Amino acid sequence: MKNLFCFANNQIEPLEKAGVPLGDLMVQRGYGIFDFLRVQDNKPLFLQAHLDRFFNSAAIMRLNIKESREQVIELVNQLIQKNNIPSSGIRLLIGGGDAPDGYTITAPHLIIIQQPLTAPADYLADTGIHLVSYNYTRQLAEVKTIDYLMAIWLQPWMKSLGGDDILYHNEGIITECPRSNIFMVTADNVLVTPNTGMLKGITRNNILSIAAENDISFEERPIHLQEFASAKEAFITSSTKRMTLVRQVDAHVLATSNDSSLSHILFERLLKKERFFS
Repeated sequence: MKNLFCFANNQIEPLEKAGVPLGDLMVQRGYGIFDFLRVQDNKPLFLQAHLDRFFNSAAIMRLNIKESREQVIELVNQLIQKNNIPSSGIRLLIGGGDAPDGYTITAPHLIIIQQPLTAPADYLADTGIHLVSYNYTRQLAEVKTIDYLMAIWLQPWMKSLGGDDILYHNEGIITECPRSNIFMVTADNVLVTPNTGMLKGITRNNILSIAAENDISFEERPIHLQEFASAKEAFITSSTKRMTLVRQVDAHVLATSNDSSLSHILFERLLKKERFFS
């Protein structure tokens, strides 16, 4: 792969020369935020929505981004043009700044990295994944922080149970997966997704918009783990993978979906929305 460029140290420079000061709170205390979006055919997908979330996360974390929204958009476009990786991902990253005392937020600096990324398939695989549940709620769950400590620590445990991913819950009320949101289709064909205790993903918002635009019944509400016992379908959503079917949650095995299932209908309409933006 050719040498890549990133934005760091207030300039576009080779990725291999970029770095984060060792005194930055991102290094010292793990205090930082990020956002990640896909680039398709050299066009950033849903960039405005990602920036909404990024700047909101920064505000909640008391991180003052000196670059304006317009400047960030220009930097993203410059990198896409300079790197020329048609299928890729853009990571926006900012920490708490170089803190002499290792504890106080100072002036943070923005880092933007582009990396090759295989585009997700243009079809919804029927195999599905197995989710194993774990009682845990992230700190400041509405913020996209760099803290993935629990998710990484749980990987050996998850794999020992035959799981493909983890589903967080709070005393039985589900919230999210470490890198994705979750949806369930009830026996009455109502699309439901949690309404609190999680990061509201860009693809999650797109799915809800599609449901509203197409008169598909949906609810944002608390969902108990036991509801999967009677669920018709379930899937998770993320920017990098679009939608992934769930075949099992703990001991609850879900029915096999088909082309007429609600999840497949939503996936096809998600593809159309993505192509419109790209």
